[in-house]
Amino acid sequence: MATIKSENIKTKCLNAAAKLFLAKGYTESTVREIAEAAGINVSAMIRTCGSKEDILCELVAYVLEGQFDSIKRMLKGITDDKILFYAAETTLQLYMAESSEHIRELYSVSYSLPKTSEIIYHAITQKLEDIFKEHLPELKTKDFYEYEIASAGIMRNFMTVPCNMYFTMERKVSRFLETTFLVYRVPDNKIKEAIEFVSGFDYPTIAQNVISNMLSYLESQT
Repeated sequence: MATIKSENIKTKCLNAAAKLFLAKGYTESTVREIAEAAGINVSAMIRTCGSKEDILCELVAYVLEGQFDSIKRMLKGITDDKILFYAAETTLQLYMAESSEHIRELYSVSYSLPKTSEIIYHAITQKLEDIFKEHLPELKTKDFYEYEIASAGIMRNFMTVPCNMYFTMERKVSRFLETTFLVYRVPDNKIKEAIEFVSGFDYPTIAQNVISNMLSYLESQT
């Protein structure tokens, strides 16, 4: 019974935090506000969910999985090419960050805080090894972890700089893929193919669906 109650508290906190972070931003949202929105005692929330960063860690895991699942569904029957899959998933992340300033802040914070960034590094390292091992056969898992630290820095920087009339979304995506794929020694012709490939999808709609699906899932669990 205690475990069920703890899980219920956690789900309520995640649901409340996600809505507050999207509405006010991570920095401006307080632990007390999250507890009040969840309808639970602050001390009970901290005891069950930990700090605000701990709550963000849980949400980061949801978003990463949501991104992966959305691209998997989008590309089903279209391609099994791992590099194109990586290009599509990272492009989606760039579009999600560009969709609102609060989401941009969430990504920036997630790639900066110790706990959340470590979740990202470990989650992505496994995918990187699977995707790029053929181009970097001499590397071990620990090497891909170190490479992920480098490519995560590239991603964070591209996400945190807003687009404008000169630095368009198309240019942001193109430059990000060019830069990141150079790290993983992807051939020039494959980089060009990936950039052309990702241009054919409605990423603003897909990005909104990822956020909506996460909120709907958390809501359904309360």
